[in-house]
Amino acid sequence: MATQMQAITQLSFGGPEVLHLTEVERPQPGPGEVLVRVRAAGVNPVDSAVRAGFFPLFPTPPAVLGWDVAGEVAAVGAGVTRFEVGDEVHGMPRFPEAAGAYAQYVVAPAGQLAPKPAALSMTEAGALPLAGLTAWQALVDIADVQPGQRVLIHAAAGGVGHLAVQIAKARGAHVIGTARADNHAFVESLGADELIDYATTDFATAAGQVDVVLDLVGGEYAPRSLRTLRPGGLLVTTVGHHPGLTAEEAQEHGIRFETVFVEPSGPAMERLGALAEAGKLRVHVGRELPLADAAKAHELGATGRAKGKTVLIP
Repeated sequence: MATQMQAITQLSFGGPEVLHLTEVERPQPGPGEVLVRVRAAGVNPVDSAVRAGFFPLFPTPPAVLGWDVAGEVAAVGAGVTRFEVGDEVHGMPRFPEAAGAYAQYVVAPAGQLAPKPAALSMTEAGALPLAGLTAWQALVDIADVQPGQRVLIHAAAGGVGHLAVQIAKARGAHVIGTARADNHAFVESLGADELIDYATTDFATAAGQVDVVLDLVGGEYAPRSLRTLRPGGLLVTTVGHHPGLTAEEAQEHGIRFETVFVEPSGPAMERLGALAEAGKLRVHVGRELPLADAAKAHELGATGRAKGKTVLIP
């Protein structure tokens, strides 16, 4: 096996133009780790924030971005019994530490990966981890959504949102999604019971009383969402840097307020995979681009109009 590989490297913080395809040393798995031949690497908003230096997860560059990965096990480290060479796997290794998924190979702790579901293509499996884990940890681990509850999901057509709709629906919830009108048919096809065009309608009035709000937008969305929540309801946000609300402010309105900080989890990936195998979860890949076009993927993501996920193919 060659000792070099291709990867997207940035030598400084900045815009998409700092991302370049380079040759770097191929990593080797240590004890408890596996080497994955990457076949698909999902692109997430956090990638752009880290690239620009707004979200200081990395030390000073050079660095290789990326956490979403799907591919085949190419080698296993000492003590690994969970996987064998040739197994198809996916996951979100190491987050928030560097994983380096924008590359031909990545080393990951075996416990943070799961078998790739047969129901998902390799590209779909590479798009699922970070967004799927975020939605799962928000709606299942934090909110513990129950049958019959009314759940409002903002940005329901996006990477996290379109998965959250399906997870909430699989839990038996009545799902309300906010999305542009041209995405309503898409979100409805995922199982949403009600759609609100946020561009023309005040969701705080249209949604009625709900039990749980998943805020994927931040800013003024959180305080406006308080008007939709019943007393004792829960607002979960993924926006740690500018949530638009504090737990104390929410408590004054009789509302719980929680922030989800996504964590790697092989077991949660398996539960997401089980939903996919049962036909209850599908992953929408909006764009597939070659690894060399990582900068273009980030440029497209900056438009804020993505439907589903963008995936890089090494």
